[in-house]
Amino acid sequence: MAAISPREGFRMRFTGTASYVATEDLTVAVNAAIRLERPLLVKGEPGTGKTVLAEEIAAALGAPLLTWHVKSTTKAQQGLYEYDAVSRLRDSQLGDARVSDIANYIKRGKLWEAFVSPVRPVLLIDEIDKADIEFPNDLLLELDRMEFHVYETGETIRAAQRPVMIITSNNEKELPDAFLRRCFFHYIRFPDAETMQRIVEVHFPGIKKRLMEEALRLFFEVREVPGIKKKPSTSELLDWLKLLVADDIGPEVLRERDPRKLIPPLHGALLKNEQDVSLFEKLAFMARRESR
Repeated sequence: MAAISPREGFRMRFTGTASYVATEDLTVAVNAAIRLERPLLVKGEPGTGKTVLAEEIAAALGAPLLTWHVKSTTKAQQGLYEYDAVSRLRDSQLGDARVSDIANYIKRGKLWEAFVSPVRPVLLIDEIDKADIEFPNDLLLELDRMEFHVYETGETIRAAQRPVMIITSNNEKELPDAFLRRCFFHYIRFPDAETMQRIVEVHFPGIKKRLMEEALRLFFEVREVPGIKKKPSTSELLDWLKLLVADDIGPEVLRERDPRKLIPPLHGALLKNEQDVSLFEKLAFMARRESR
């Protein structure tokens, strides 16, 4: 297996992109994982940019991006390859000449594609915690040796070079210790007000300062409401701002202290379940009673 030389690993350095605001601790984690040639395991609240991070790393490094979206039914073997025995049986019954070569019925998985890529790729294994608990353990050998055996054809697939591997998790279940030992870990904390302002300015260049300030104030107030079930995320803030700008809603509307209007305008972009909408309606009702 050909490894990335220290000199080449040093050149592959992530500093963020024009469209992605990366904090210093995040860039340190990404570059440490690249230098160590270990998967970067990224956790954080949904909507904090874990998946987008892999896309931006690929763009910054000029590398191809391969994405493996994990579902509850996903098996580790699917990342290596799948053998379509049913299609081969059907073709044999039809007299198709392709059945003589079993390789025609081998479907490459994302790990196979990453291993044989002529250019060092970025491989995203997205939401690994959705799968069965054994899923991470079933990948340990491949992560260590960067190779696997195809039993149907008798060939061994070896990585020409280690891919830059980004693995995301929403913390839905604990990952095995043996798997964690093989990763470099980073938790993306929810952006503070200053970082969030930079993110907004990237996505909405030229946005009116007062509108942004009032929107951010109200957004963080919503997140801190006691009892809220689903705190709005960064992506939901950006959706909300897009609507505010499109509908030309001014900062004075967001600043309004009318107790009958405690629910933010266009709140459907921020509040994503009936429990939270009901919570804000109750708070508005209580505020009206207290104001009498």
